Amino acid sequence: MWNDLNTGEYEGMIAETVMIPKENGGYVRGYWSRPLGNGPFPGIVLIPHMPGWDEFCREAARRFTQHGYSVVCPNLYEEFGHGTPAEVAKKAMEAGGASDDEVMENTASALSFLHNQANSNGKAGVIGMCSGGRHTFLAACTVEGVDAAVDCWGGGVVTPPEKLTPKRPVAPIDYAENLQCPLLGIFGNEDVSPTKEEVDILEARLKELGKDYEFHRYDGAGHGMWYYHSPMYRQEAAMDGWNKTLAFFDKHLK
Repeated sequence: MWNDLNTGEYEGMIAETVMIPKENGGYVRGYWSRPLGNGPFPGIVLIPHMPGWDEFCREAARRFTQHGYSVVCPNLYEEFGHGTPAEVAKKAMEAGGASDDEVMENTASALSFLHNQANSNGKAGVIGMCSGGRHTFLAACTVEGVDAAVDCWGGGVVTPPEKLTPKRPVAPIDYAENLQCPLLGIFGNEDVSPTKEEVDILEARLKELGKDYEFHRYDGAGHGMWYYHSPMYRQEAAMDGWNKTLAFFDKHLK
């Protein structure tokens, strides 16, 4: 839980940019935040949202590290060059975004990186917000080695055929049968992507398949309720969602 710490205990962390080997060759940059000490530590891959590989994602990584996790946030938009997060995100959006295949390869590489650390406890989860929430659901269904997943308001998990693209050729919900780990969902009832109806459809499908999931929905909150730097922020919903996420990861990864 947030602020549930012992003031008499040692605490330390390190965070830096690293080059992560990709499984099919080459490298992807990652922001790697982890506790100091022998561990062993569970891992989290934090999939960035469409606003880019930005300061919010790095701060979120460090918050998880403060709670005992080794966290990698990979730069999904590496192929679009470098600049400020907003500049790179604009290039990515103009090009239709990163392809699902590329994102899943980068996610799998980040998971392998975490699993290969000498102080890993052997478990790793995935979390993402916005488009990263969609990617999180996709990873939980298609990438080996995911022990728990948290989808934060991921739009596009439920996608009609006419909205599919060459870079996003399959609706993630179509992979739901392959969901291989517990799933937590954090959603705002005022969101337009995903809408309440889309979350209903996803939940009905998971229930039909007998999957291990729990969804939490917040009245008065829309998209991006954790984003304290924007008008979308909803303090009560954000802190409740953070605490539910930390408890969920603690249960399944520690």
